[in-house]
Amino acid sequence: MEINIPLVNDRDEIIGFGEKLKVHQDGTLHRAFSILIFNKNGEILIHQRAFGKYHSPGLWTNTCCGHPNYGESMMNAVNRRLKEEMGIETELNFSFKFQYTANFDNGLTENEIDHVYTGYCESQFKVNPEEVAEWEWQSLPDIESEMEQNPNKFTVWFREIIQKHKHLLVSIA
Repeated sequence: MEINIPLVNDRDEIIGFGEKLKVHQDGTLHRAFSILIFNKNGEILIHQRAFGKYHSPGLWTNTCCGHPNYGESMMNAVNRRLKEEMGIETELNFSFKFQYTANFDNGLTENEIDHVYTGYCESQFKVNPEEVAEWEWQSLPDIESEMEQNPNKFTVWFREIIQKHKHLLVSIA
């Protein structure tokens, strides 16, 4: 199934749509989102990406990430993807956005304006094994420490969030 995602300019204005894989092959700037779910202890739900993912398989990352589809609002996209990937339904709030670019060994490129959303979850959930190999709750200091020791264990965008924008997370944790 062809999935079309929003192409954006450097001001995050939609300028068109492109097929998801082709966008990543060409390195075209596009819109994406990342979700961080916290628990009552202020820990973040992180997961190891399934080993069948088309890039960054087996790496640890934030709770959920993805792209809005053609004609889909960002709020619908973040809620849809969080339920599909992690089996979680909760209120999500926009926190901040940032732009990053990363080239992968398989020739794909992430060139994204990433919208970061946060939420809370204390209920049981069931992850999608096609998306998630493992998951765990981790404190921000523990994540930072592990990233310093083993940066290649984590996705590029999650390292950007924690290493460059953690000050925006502390106030919500």
